[in-house]
Amino acid sequence: MNVRDLGQLDGPVLIFGGSYSNLQAMQALLKWARSEGIADTRMICTGDVVAYCADPAGTVAAIRDAGCTVVAGNCEIQLAAGEDACGCGFAPGSTCDRLSAGWYAHASATLDEAARDWMAGLPDMVLFTHHGRRCAVIHGGVEDVARFLWPTSPEPAFAPEIAMIEAAHGPIDMVLAGHCGLPFIRRIGRVDWVNAGAIGMPPNDGCATTRFVLIDRGVPRIERLSYDHNAARDAMVRVGLTQGYHLALGTGYWPSEDVLPPDLRREATASG
Repeated sequence: MNVRDLGQLDGPVLIFGGSYSNLQAMQALLKWARSEGIADTRMICTGDVVAYCADPAGTVAAIRDAGCTVVAGNCEIQLAAGEDACGCGFAPGSTCDRLSAGWYAHASATLDEAARDWMAGLPDMVLFTHHGRRCAVIHGGVEDVARFLWPTSPEPAFAPEIAMIEAAHGPIDMVLAGHCGLPFIRRIGRVDWVNAGAIGMPPNDGCATTRFVLIDRGVPRIERLSYDHNAARDAMVRVGLTQGYHLALGTGYWPSEDVLPPDLRREATASG
């Protein structure tokens, strides 16, 4: 495992995931961070810079130019290796599995060798210390980069992940992750498990705003990101990515709810 230790980070730390080739969202996040005085060196991405949206190359260029630290997501790993699928861990035959063929082919055709080489060099885990708290940043899981851990996953699903990190790197106080696209904060024993969600796609909640996490004085909180989602949608239409994710940018609802556990789908949350 390729691990990068950033040492001590002072000042607020911004954690974000899943820019998903959404250049408008990436630009909005960078603008927000700069308006808040957050240095690019204190911005960490949980991976999947490239996915559903229209501008893989532009989004990669924006995050590289900014100098943010990026953890390798399954999309980066697959694209760097020249694979023909995203490796997202979707169930075969699911809507996500079927729709991924279109956006992944677009990303693969758009990215040059320099972008793929950059992806190949990304760390699998990032460590840092903030206000006395030791933090580990991963994508989905430690052994399985594409592991889905949801807000409602049982506590025993998280414990082995924490144990594997601590066995290799010593005690930690916070795990920061992504992949599932839903932001949440859970207390697992003595460790905070924080999913930063995704900036490139809303969390299936009926709102166009997306999410990221800000850690201030050791305390994580989920923040909303507003951006020009109409421009992002129009860009998807122009390149032919019209399988439904282009509409999700505005409606806030995924076309692929079958990837979610039943208790997190619209019918369950509405009745609850």
